[in-house]
Order: sequence, then C-alpha cells, then structure tokens
Amino acid sequence: QAQLVESGGGLVQAGDSLRLSCTASGLSFSSYSMGWFRKAPGREREFVGAITSSADRVSYIEAVKGRFTISRDNAKNTVFLQMNSVKVEDAAVYYCAGNPIGSQSTQYSPYYTYWGQGTQVTVSS
Repeated sequence: QAQLVESGGGLVQAGDSLRLSCTASGLSFSSYSMGWFRKAPGREREFVGAITSSADRVSYIEAVKGRFTISRDNAKNTVFLQMNSVKVEDAAVYYCAGNPIGSQSTQYSPYYTYWGQGTQVTVSS
C-alpha cells in the first residue's frame, strides 16, 4: 500500500525558513514525479511546484519562485520543499503528491494518484 508522509511543518515568523519533507513507501518513488500543493482556509487547494522523477525539471508557481526550492533524494524516497523568506500568505496545509508519469511536472491535480495527509505551516507576522 502506497503512502506519502509529510513532516517539517510548524510555526515560523515571516522571513524565516522551513523545510518540509515527504517520504514515500510502497511505490516506485524514483519513477514518480512529485508535486507540492497547499490549502489555506477559505481558499482552493493550490499547486506550489513539482519535480520530475530524475529532477531534470522543476516548476513553481510565480508566488514562490525565488523563495521555495523543491528537491528530491531518490535513495531515501524523499522529496523536500525548502521554504525561504516565508510570508504570511504562505500559511497553509502543505501536501505532497505522487504522479506516476515521471517526466511530467504538472500542476493538474488529477494526474497525482497518491497524496499525503498534509503538514500545517503557520506564519506569524
């Protein structure tokens, strides 16, 4: 049974950094592209970024470009979301998701077949 487990969320001050991790089990992680999404209260779930299976392509939404970095360690079945210069508007529950089309870094959520349970990021001003 495939499982994605996020960790690393918490309370930070605006301007601080935070690194989220997502560890996979029960799936061929190295063949999956991985995405990060977030959902804030009262807002739709939002794509944050994605990384292909070989990490040759990484995509981000404009709001996080230059501040967030997605990377992965296929040997450890883990994908990371490094969040720098965090803003109040980054507060949300962050989810990782796995897409079996490894070459695709899509923001289209139906392509993602596995989802984690989410980790809360709270940002104080």
